[in-house]
Amino acid sequence: MDLSNLKPAEGSVKRQGKRVGRGQGSGKGGTATRGHKGAKSRSGYSKKLGFEGGQMPLQRRVPKFGFTNINRVEYQGVNLDKLQELVEAKKIKDTVDFDTLVELRLARKNELVKILGRGELKAKLTVKAHKFTASAKAAIEAAGGEAVTL
Repeated sequence: MDLSNLKPAEGSVKRQGKRVGRGQGSGKGGTATRGHKGAKSRSGYSKKLGFEGGQMPLQRRVPKFGFTNINRVEYQGVNLDKLQELVEAKKIKDTVDFDTLVELRLARKNELVKILGRGELKAKLTVKAHKFTASAKAAIEAAGGEAVTL
């Protein structure tokens, strides 16, 4: 080691950012590297989402379409195969009501639940829900259970 290859310790020297707008002598005074005029040279400028440099933005060029029905009722679907899985995992025994479904995180407390007919149900269950599909109701009753609409 000699004076020609001395270096500071790793991480002890931090490169500072360029100091702009600190007078003409710095070489970065005047416009402070922002160029002349225009929105980007102003303080407080932030580009709007989807801004295309003044060209009509895509979301305004494309026509609106579709319709959302404000009276639509949304249901959280729970399939029969999921119920059978829970029976096998011994998480439910003979009754499945809304509180049980919320507890098992199959639905949230403000949602409506609809039992759907995918999969097969072997266990005899009393299922209480807001709605049932015809196939789900038939499958529950075929297994010796009961489908109760809330």
